[in-house]
Amino acid sequence: MSRKLRFLDLTHRLPGPLAGKILSDLGHEVIKIEDEKHKDPFLSGMFSAFDNSFEIWYKELNQNKQILRLDFKSPDVKSRIKQELQKADGILLSLSPKLKETLGVDDQSLKELKKPIAVVELEASKTHKKAMHDLNALALSGFLSLHVAHTQEQIVDPPFFPVAGIAFGQQVATQMLNDIISSREDGQLIKSVCYLYETAESILHPFWPKELQAQKKTKFLHNGAYPCYSLYRLKDGNYVAVAAVEDKFWADCIELFKIPLPLANRFDTDSASFQKVADTFAKLDTSTIENMTQDKELCLSIVRKLT
Repeated sequence: MSRKLRFLDLTHRLPGPLAGKILSDLGHEVIKIEDEKHKDPFLSGMFSAFDNSFEIWYKELNQNKQILRLDFKSPDVKSRIKQELQKADGILLSLSPKLKETLGVDDQSLKELKKPIAVVELEASKTHKKAMHDLNALALSGFLSLHVAHTQEQIVDPPFFPVAGIAFGQQVATQMLNDIISSREDGQLIKSVCYLYETAESILHPFWPKELQAQKKTKFLHNGAYPCYSLYRLKDGNYVAVAAVEDKFWADCIELFKIPLPLANRFDTDSASFQKVADTFAKLDTSTIENMTQDKELCLSIVRKLT
């Protein structure tokens, strides 16, 4: 699999285009095929209409692909796509059954190509039959239970990053490369289906498995359980990200900044321990922190507030 591979990306929004981006970043050729009228919803339609951030996402996800826009209602669209299929090693698919037939990428049409080709189709779930977005997959997989575990607010902002969709896109790219190998070994079409919900459940659950859920444990190192791994506000309104978990890093931190929290207490969970660290950094500004840490290895970084 050393030569450059050619993929057709017949997906839209986030997961499929992300998978195509990953394949493109690996040096392969990716052709994204869109309807010339409707394009991609991130670029033209509901999503772009209410938030232009999606147009920027579209550009980032697809900038290194060849964009091929065709009239999906044209009588010759099937033959045009077949030309592309003849040169393709793999296809990313996320289309309705009717549109797949119209474009000639349904199962029967692909079998008639009589060539080794890998096809990965994206679907919401094989167990949950209702429609879902990223937030639904995060909720159903249990991940959002951690997100709301320590709040009583009536309205809770979702996590910024669409974690389920990002994991899904990476899984699709991995599945595609796996299927490419199988299609070449078998000399035939290899088709698989990747699911948003099942991917989220598989990838996220190892970090909050049933054993930890049974313990009702919801605070961990990575979501603020300990004072040595957290964000603290500085005097000028910026924050400092402290990730001084190891002995040497915390020992150097408390010596440099005169933090009154000894090495043995950096894993204390009481609010008083957090406050000691917070009070220390509240007296310092960004430039002071940067000057003090310029030549130090502390696992400590500045988080700048947007202005």
